[in-house]
Amino acid sequence: MRPNTLMPIMIFMTRYYKTPSYTRRINSVTQHFYRIFQFTFMSMFLVVASSCQKEVLKMGEDLLPASDFVGIKSLDTLSVFSYTWLDDSIKTSQPTYSYLGQEYDPYFGSSSAGFVSQIRLSRKWDGLPFTVDSMKLYLHILSTKGSGTDALHSISIYEIADQIYKDSSYYSKTPLNLTQFRVTNIPLPAILRTDTIINMEIKLPDNGVTLGNYIIRDTTKLFYSNTTTDFRAYFKGLYFQMDPSSDPLVLSLSLLYDQSTYYNFFILFGHDADGVYKDYSFNLDAKSINAYYNRFTHDYSTAITGDKMVHKNTTYRDTLSFLQGLNGVYTKFYFPGLAKLKSDAILGKVAINKAKLVVPFKFRSSGTNWYKNSLPSLLSLRYKTKSGTRYDVPDYSIGYDASTSPYSHPFFDGQLDSVNFVYNFNIPAFVQAYLNDATGQVEPEVEIYQSTTNKDIVFGTNKSKIPVKFEFTYTKF
Repeated sequence: MRPNTLMPIMIFMTRYYKTPSYTRRINSVTQHFYRIFQFTFMSMFLVVASSCQKEVLKMGEDLLPASDFVGIKSLDTLSVFSYTWLDDSIKTSQPTYSYLGQEYDPYFGSSSAGFVSQIRLSRKWDGLPFTVDSMKLYLHILSTKGSGTDALHSISIYEIADQIYKDSSYYSKTPLNLTQFRVTNIPLPAILRTDTIINMEIKLPDNGVTLGNYIIRDTTKLFYSNTTTDFRAYFKGLYFQMDPSSDPLVLSLSLLYDQSTYYNFFILFGHDADGVYKDYSFNLDAKSINAYYNRFTHDYSTAITGDKMVHKNTTYRDTLSFLQGLNGVYTKFYFPGLAKLKSDAILGKVAINKAKLVVPFKFRSSGTNWYKNSLPSLLSLRYKTKSGTRYDVPDYSIGYDASTSPYSHPFFDGQLDSVNFVYNFNIPAFVQAYLNDATGQVEPEVEIYQSTTNKDIVFGTNKSKIPVKFEFTYTKF
């Protein structure tokens, strides 16, 4: 007789158990198949509904004009080329900052800066006899570039032969005629710090007696008038220049009146016939504004690195392009893709969603911070019309508030990005204006420049490993 054995129970056999507590398996299996069926049904429904929806959206499409539809186009990198340019026709009259000195850069060679200015008598001459005792020059130096040692420098001043006018335009290469009168080799005080404003008291040769006597040699001319020849025609002005040095130095100052006091002036000290002390000031930053302008010269042949700017003012697409202080070479960006977009007759109306120019810069001394610290904190873009007039791109002023943030342009940007080593420029307003312009006066190009500093920069462009980029998105109506 065989021993008792347990018979295995199969799943299908569980429904034969009479006890209700053993019927859970069939319930769970049924629910499982129901969920699968429900999920499959809903998926098929959504697919069909989606297909129907697409047909509904397309329904009547051929009944509406094409102008009722828009299309968003995104071009990650619309073509942009850059060129190194030098333009002597840039206006330098009535500038915010004036410069005095020389500098040398291995890429850019040698540069020099000086300025021409009228001087203005601060108060009316009393007409009494006057004996010159001395004369001094006071300059309010805002920044220095170059020597931070006790190296000695000197300046020279020259009388100009032609009268200048504050409502006339002057350029860095405007011909300059001088008289025979000059005061040369005027020593400057030693500049021991380059990170602070410096008020210089400058002693003139022979205590300034020669210059003082020359200026007041005809006291009948010491007056101002808008109807007759006055002091401005009698003493037309001075050209200031720093003497060459083996230790180049550039100083900056402002000849704008700052609404509170005078900072840059000559003081003439003397006495009258009774020995009574008197003094008169001749101001450079006069309240009644003088005419003045900057002069710059550049010698690229003295450069020892690069190609000595041999490709300037050409359409040669070099690996590098340049931005130089003191109105030297600068970089021009040309957008052939925008020109093509504008000439496309079937394009229709376009709204610019994004137009961003990303310009990388090069470090010239790896592993150190000195070059990064010498970069401008803010750069600007301008465009030039065919008539020769230059304007800041309109984006530069969007969101700008001089009273709260005079050095920040929140929409335009233009600030140094020292993390990604680039400058970013948002210019959708300029691009939109160019595409809408029907006069043909505006070209699809912009120029990069620095408005508040005097520094040299090397950009990576065109064939560079990390070139300039133009990110562009638009909506077509």
